Amino acid sequence: MTALLDIARLVTAYYAERPDATVPGERVAFGTSGHRGSAFGRTFNEWHVAAISQAIVEYRRVKGIDGPLFLGLDTHALSEPAGATALEVLAANGVTVMVSEGDEFTPTPAVSHAIIRYNLGRTLGLADGIVVTPSHNPPEHGGFKYNPPNGGPADSDVTRWIEKRANEILTKDLAGVKRVPYRQAVRASTTHRHDYLRAYVDDLANVLDLDRIRSAGVTIGVDPLGGAGVHYWGPIAERYKLDLTVLSDAVDRTFRFMAPDWDGQIRMDPSSKYVMRPLIEQKDRFDVVVACDTDHDRHGIVTRSAGLLPSNHYLAVSIHHLFRHRPGWRADAAIGKTVVSSTMIDRVGARLGRRIHEVPIGFKWFAAGLSDGSLGFAGEESAGSSFLRRDGTAWCTDKDGIIAALLAAEITAVAGRDPGEIYAGLERAEGPTFYTRVEAKATPAQKKRLGALTAEQFTSTELAGERIESVISAAPGNGAALGGIKVSTAGGWFAARPSGTEDIYKIYAESFRGADHLNRLVAEAQAVVDATIGG
Repeated sequence: MTALLDIARLVTAYYAERPDATVPGERVAFGTSGHRGSAFGRTFNEWHVAAISQAIVEYRRVKGIDGPLFLGLDTHALSEPAGATALEVLAANGVTVMVSEGDEFTPTPAVSHAIIRYNLGRTLGLADGIVVTPSHNPPEHGGFKYNPPNGGPADSDVTRWIEKRANEILTKDLAGVKRVPYRQAVRASTTHRHDYLRAYVDDLANVLDLDRIRSAGVTIGVDPLGGAGVHYWGPIAERYKLDLTVLSDAVDRTFRFMAPDWDGQIRMDPSSKYVMRPLIEQKDRFDVVVACDTDHDRHGIVTRSAGLLPSNHYLAVSIHHLFRHRPGWRADAAIGKTVVSSTMIDRVGARLGRRIHEVPIGFKWFAAGLSDGSLGFAGEESAGSSFLRRDGTAWCTDKDGIIAALLAAEITAVAGRDPGEIYAGLERAEGPTFYTRVEAKATPAQKKRLGALTAEQFTSTELAGERIESVISAAPGNGAALGGIKVSTAGGWFAARPSGTEDIYKIYAESFRGADHLNRLVAEAQAVVDATIGG
């Protein structure tokens, strides 16, 4: 049995422990989705949040960002104290902060949506945002991410600036951090309430065909997994008269109600078959059963025909549907995918006559395209996606698990078949693919070598019995570095990149030949990578 989190001990560690800025693991480090860590390991505590918040204040001044800052919190135990620390710093610096009405939990997409709607038509006084969340990470983790005025995750230039300044502040024992007591911060003239829930829910009909879902009588089961959108689903059902049942509205910082993941850990990952087991068991009760992670930026889709749909399968089905049922989108609106997402997306895109915009891992690479309408849809293999409003303008430039989940109901209503059945049809038309992701141990030095590896340094000529046709270390869509490599043959491909938080590297692989070929691809990929990065 998984040991439950001691909340009191965790919050005490958040306030009592201080990071040592000379220890690399205790410094501020922005990955693909902000800074994450645990108070128990001195990797996420009051000092980190104060330093990052002050660094964001200074970044805003440098860039002339002087509109309101939208602040959202998820349901992790560290989010509330971290949100309080952030507000104390922001208020002391005179930043106008929009906190949630009634202290309601706030999903990542609701913050992105708020930023975009506020900035619509503006060129001055632009808004930005902070979301306090470690995504689907275990209950003892905390996270803190910054969304600039485009509403999406901050790009690398921004996070490097904030990270560097925050670590300078840590090194100087928080010298230069302005801060007022929480009670004063809440009552400050610059602190305002914003009804994120109502603004988001009332606008949903402009991104989804909710009338079609209602008229078709699609039955939907929803489990928020104790996350930030827990109180959004009821108003969505009521507002649009949907046959939607919230299977659980429990909020418990220990997340004791969760089914454990593959390794016994509690994670709120809706793409995991282990986490989603209780929902898979309910697949015959509803037309679709859906779930989102803790900040509601990722989705899990369960259908009667297929059970839990693999993330890549659902991305392909979403693209297949959206680009045929969104006449308001630009004729040249492209499909955004990461280099480690399935080739089925490319095949569906070719059938639709749409350009594929392939980028490195990280949703930040899609924000500009979703903002200007040049990308109709953007998705990544880890169950994150977003798409345009029905009129072709921006809805959310961060991942949005809520609209991805509701889209499954729209697809079912329009097609008369569930997304699992539609994917089976895509396989019959385009041929099957076999996909996996595995992890392997790597030292920090090996991770560094892998992250800096270029195509020219990769010397192998054959993989799984086939000639290697291409090796890339930069994304075809934007030329940005992958932080690793992708190797392709006629029968499949693999990509390898170091983890940003653990001493491992990840191998993604896909075969067009079969499961046995996929296993051979993975085994040879790991051997080749190990030989290339050395011991």
